[in-house]
Amino acid sequence: MSLTRLALLGLFLAAVAVAVVVFVVWYRKGPWRGRGWSLIRSLLIAAGAFLLVLQLVPYGRDHTNPPVVAEPQWDSPQTRELAVRACFDCHSNETVWPWYSNVAPLSWLIWRDVVRGRDRVNWSEWGSGEGEGGHESAETIHDGSMPPPFYTPLHSSARLTQEELDALAAGMQATFGGEEHDD
Repeated sequence: MSLTRLALLGLFLAAVAVAVVVFVVWYRKGPWRGRGWSLIRSLLIAAGAFLLVLQLVPYGRDHTNPPVVAEPQWDSPQTRELAVRACFDCHSNETVWPWYSNVAPLSWLIWRDVVRGRDRVNWSEWGSGEGEGGHESAETIHDGSMPPPFYTPLHSSARLTQEELDALAAGMQATFGGEEHDD
């Protein structure tokens, strides 16, 4: 069974479990017995049950990093250091998996982002021919799409100053070529 079908089956079973919990708790402590908070309590219990059942879906929990094959010839150690801080979690085989990457549904989203990032450009498999988008890296830093805004709040090392972002973009441009920017 594919992981997508397994995830959908898990979601379906979680929804059924939530429906059963809501019905049972609400029926036993129904508003007709003078307890107006019983529906809210039922929904909170159901939400907790839903999150617990989601943990049974194994998708997104394989946190073994593939081996590092080759890296690009960085223009300077500073460019590599800034790339490690801001890019390597999604664009290399050296991903640091935080504790919350084991909790569904966050694990699903994080896994998807890492797989997509590695498909786009992977600094650990440089020269393999697949997913080499290095020449676009400076552009994505200049336009503000990388590192993504949802990533930096939980990853303080990826919060680069404007000077660091400019240095990283210039280093990427020097390493991979592409258009120059006069920002």
